[in-house]
Amino acid sequence: MMNRPPLRRLCACWPHAITRVKLPVLTASALIATPLAAQTTDPALKARGMSGNPVFEGWYADPEAVVFGDLYWIYPTWSDDWGDSVAGERADTGERGQRPINPQYDKQTFLDAFSSPDLVHWTKHRRVLDLTDISWGEYALWAPAAVHANGRYYLFFAANDIQNDDEVGGIGVAIADNPAGPFRDALGRPLIDKFHNGAQRIDQFVFRDDDGQHYMYYGGWRRCNVVKLAPDLLSLVPFEDGETFKEITPEHYVEGPFVFKRGGRYYLMWSEGGWGGPHYSVAYAIADSPIGPFRRVGKILQQDPEVATGAGHHSVIPVPGSDTWYIVYHRRPLGRTSPHHRVVCIDEMHFDADGTIQPVKITFEGVLARPPVVTFDQDR
Repeated sequence: MMNRPPLRRLCACWPHAITRVKLPVLTASALIATPLAAQTTDPALKARGMSGNPVFEGWYADPEAVVFGDLYWIYPTWSDDWGDSVAGERADTGERGQRPINPQYDKQTFLDAFSSPDLVHWTKHRRVLDLTDISWGEYALWAPAAVHANGRYYLFFAANDIQNDDEVGGIGVAIADNPAGPFRDALGRPLIDKFHNGAQRIDQFVFRDDDGQHYMYYGGWRRCNVVKLAPDLLSLVPFEDGETFKEITPEHYVEGPFVFKRGGRYYLMWSEGGWGGPHYSVAYAIADSPIGPFRRVGKILQQDPEVATGAGHHSVIPVPGSDTWYIVYHRRPLGRTSPHHRVVCIDEMHFDADGTIQPVKITFEGVLARPPVVTFDQDR
């Protein structure tokens, strides 16, 4: 997600760190290999059974990837106009909807989704969630997190880019009977609507542990919290020590947490650097508990000056029944300077024998076609 500045009302411009970004100097080989059309899909690669990068067209960011049934799904943040994908409109919320904001937030008022049987061919599902169906939502609909539980599909989201506890907004949850939606607001209010431990209420991710307990990790402004979800996923329950919001911020954390479990250990991943610049990247930590302590191991995803810049805000797909892992992330094509011009990409993620993650090589080719080995919806 975006590293949101606390100066939203200075909305005529973006943070100076974005407008002054200097992209890496391109080598001759980079100029040859990466034309400005590199933000479009490559039909030749798809014909060879490769996903290609980007995997689908459009300016999208913050991809949440998950397997539901026999399909891969990606739920991204809509980032800018592209082709027949047009901006949304701010929900009609009376006086609240008249407040000055960054103009881009008025575009980010819906979420699309994409499904694929093989990681290569993708179907677009338009507006699976729209702010018009969220009574408290106004603008800035960001960074969805998708979960199947209790026989239904839950889509957690952040809305309104609130800056203090007097404003309406935060992390909400919508429910549908189908992963393609339509999703409808489940609470009529945010699930988390206050600041705790200084964490901005964005970039939520829901992790289901082996015992069935769901944890939600979230936070911007360089702070990360974890909470326990009730069985219905519509409320919070305290930890055994009575605390509800536990801060687990690792070193250099900025935003975009993601958690998975492998070999009995918990991996917390996150994005570092400024979301609008070339050095946006992903790092990780390992712990023996879902609540840490998490200590930073290192960076595993970052720009390649001959491929793309700003590689970050990711999710991970483990292929069931194997030790194959894919990392799904957004990046900025070479030659693009708008912070919103981000595309969704997939590459392989590998582990060393000791369980540490190898640095990911970002590619134009992406990954080979692979159907998911799942015939039912697993709760996650």
